[in-house]
Formats: sequence, C-alpha cells, structure tokens
Amino acid sequence: MKHSVRSARLVASVAALTLAGLTATACAPGTSDNSSSGKDEQTGTLRVWLFREVGNAPKEKVVTSVVDAFEKAHKGADVKVEYIPVESRAQRVKAAFNDPKSAPDVIEYGNTDTAGYVHDGGLLDISEEFAAWNEAKETDPTARQSVTVDGKVYGAPFFVGVRALYYRTDVFKELGLKPPRTMAELTGTAHAIRAAKPDLYGIAVGGAFTYGAMPFIWANGGELATGRGGSYASAIDSTAAQKGIKAYTSLFGDDNCPAAKCAGMGGNDTITAFAAGKAGMAIGGDFNHTAVEAGKVKGDYAVVPLPGVEAGSVAPAFAGGNNLGVLKSTSHRTLAVDLLEQLASKRTQTELFDAMGFLPTFADTRAVVARKQPYVAPFVKTLAAGTKFVPVSPAWSQIDSSLVLPTMFQEIVSGKKDVAAASAGAAKKMDDAFGSAG
Repeated sequence: MKHSVRSARLVASVAALTLAGLTATACAPGTSDNSSSGKDEQTGTLRVWLFREVGNAPKEKVVTSVVDAFEKAHKGADVKVEYIPVESRAQRVKAAFNDPKSAPDVIEYGNTDTAGYVHDGGLLDISEEFAAWNEAKETDPTARQSVTVDGKVYGAPFFVGVRALYYRTDVFKELGLKPPRTMAELTGTAHAIRAAKPDLYGIAVGGAFTYGAMPFIWANGGELATGRGGSYASAIDSTAAQKGIKAYTSLFGDDNCPAAKCAGMGGNDTITAFAAGKAGMAIGGDFNHTAVEAGKVKGDYAVVPLPGVEAGSVAPAFAGGNNLGVLKSTSHRTLAVDLLEQLASKRTQTELFDAMGFLPTFADTRAVVARKQPYVAPFVKTLAAGTKFVPVSPAWSQIDSSLVLPTMFQEIVSGKKDVAAASAGAAKKMDDAFGSAG
C-alpha cells in the first residue's frame, strides 16, 4: 500500500503495485488447503471489502463493471462490495478474522500486511489456483513476492507503486544543472541548488520518510534484514547498510534540508514541499503525480529514476502497493478465487490505471499504459531495473508501526548518535521483533 497503503497506500497501495488477474474462470481448488468453513458453495452472497480512495467514484465504476460481468457468468451468485477506510483497516480485518460470520470473502490489503495476516491465520492459501492462472506467469517478481509467504501464495497483487526523482526543470535550467546520474551527483546537485537559492531545499528529505530512505541503503549494497520466514535477522547495521544510511542522512543540514525542519518530515511532507515550489528535487511516487500537477510547479518539473551509486544505474525502489486475498473462513472458495482473479486481471488493471492511475503489476500491461501516459515512463523504468521489498515477516508491521527506522534516522540527523550506534540500536529492536513474531 503506499508506503504500505500508498505509503501505506503506497500503496505499494500504494496505488501502489499492481493489478494481477484474469478473465477466465478459476480452476477448481485442490484439497490440500480447503477453507476453514469446510464449504465451497456455488451460489449465495460474496462479500468484498475494498479500500475507499480519495475520489472513489472512478474505482467504484470499474469494480461495478467487473462485478456485473461476474454475476452474469455465475448464476445465483450475488456480490456485495463495501469500501472501507484505509485508516481503520487493521481493526476491521482483525475483527473479521475473529468472527467468520461477519467476515468478507475477498479483501484488499496493503502488501506489507501479507505475512502478518498469514501469521494470524486469516488468508487462504491459493497456491494451486495461482499457479494454474494463465495471467499469473506475467506477474512482476517483487509483486509475486508480496503475496508469498514460505513458498505459498496468499493472494494476487492488485496494483504497485514506486518512487522516482522529481526535479524542477526551471531551476535546473536557470542554474545550468543536469539531472544527477549518481547518488554522489544527487548530493552535489542538492547543495548547488541550496547555495544558489537559500529559500529552497536542494532535495526535500524526511527523517520519517522510511520508504524514501530505503533506496539509499539498497543502492549501497545494504539490506534491511537477511533470512526468511521465522529466521530473519536485521542487517541494518552492516557496513553496506551504514554506508547507505550515511548517504541519506548527509542530506540533512543547512546546506540542503535543515534538520530542525526536515527531521520530522514524512513522504507526504516532502512531496507537498516540492509541489508548493519549496524544493528543487523530491523523491515521490507515481501516485503523487496528481498532487504535483495540482501544485505551483505544474509545467516546471520532470521525473527521472532515482540514480544509484554507479552512473547509469537505478537505485532499487521499494515496491509498494496493494493485494487482493481470500479469507480462510470463506464458504465460497471457488467463486471467491475466481472473483479475485477477475478483479486482479490485466483488463481490470488497465481500466483502474485509466480511472485512478494505479500502476499494473504486469510488465506488458505497464508498457501499454506508459505509451498512453508518458509520465509513467520513469516509474516503469524504475520497476524494470529491479525493486525490493520489506522482510516478509509478521514482525515487519511491528517494526514499521513502532518507527524503528525513523527513530534511527532522527537520532543521527539530530546528532544524538552516530551512524554506527544508531543502526546498532535499530538492529536490536528489529531482532527483538523478529524473535517475538514466532
């Protein structure tokens, strides 16, 4: 979801990436993991929970079209769709897991929530159906990872969202600057903008902008953690990760983005500053395009992939976005999986991109939408260069919600701790969370 849910909507929502789906009927389920209800009814009511977007009407129109076609193809099936607030999703979903009678059959959820929901026993293993689904083979590898826990598939990617580098074309032209080709050039360019225009941040950064900082860690060869399943161990204090942390935190200071103002900023704050004309550059998502277009910089900005360490390379971006899943309590397994595939199909992905700007999860579908809307090109290039994901562990939601990484960044930029001490403290907190996740 963007950050998760579009940053928790990014999604990777996100919107933020990924629609995966198919228009053919789902294959009959295997017997290895039947729903906990023990039933597979072919008629009756299917309940669906989707997230309510800002300006939700276009999404509803697309979904209604899918539902109408589904009901015509499945006589006796009645689909009821409810749009729930993103902010209260945790409580709603937890209640649904605990009360099967009131639970939906199909849900939309943030892609960083997968492991936690599986750990809680709420999602149905649909590995066999996913493997038999013709369109699934085209699913983006990172998107596929976001629905996979310990080798089993628990849903279909719904949309993906990634971030790239927004920059002011008017400011760059005035100062004779070119888009940076390396992370070192990015820092130099930020300093040059700030020096020439002290009223601007060279690049707007935020101490609470976890998903904007991650590419710096990954580009320098670092990882958030190593391992898989129940055996993750933090790697945030490794030499490579520390190099990336230093690269990111070096952007906080009077020569770019003063710590007093920027340490507490999150992703929305940085893109708001850019859209308001207060920054020469910012790291923003495809899902931020509309907000920037509505700002003061309309017509005076462009976007390129965030550069990596080597010239010509692209820093790995976090692949945010949302997924669709079937609850284990469903009494309509075959129908629910089929509906999930219709909602996540290439056709629906394309329609949702046109309606909402959500990036598809399939490379070929993304190429089609990029030809329709040129602004998508740098984000598609970023996805093609290879994206990364957070540890697929139920511990991640705890690590994220307890602000382990933002606290580390803020300790460094405030001068309370150096990179080594702050990253060591963050690593301990992460390991504690991984250890308690079970």
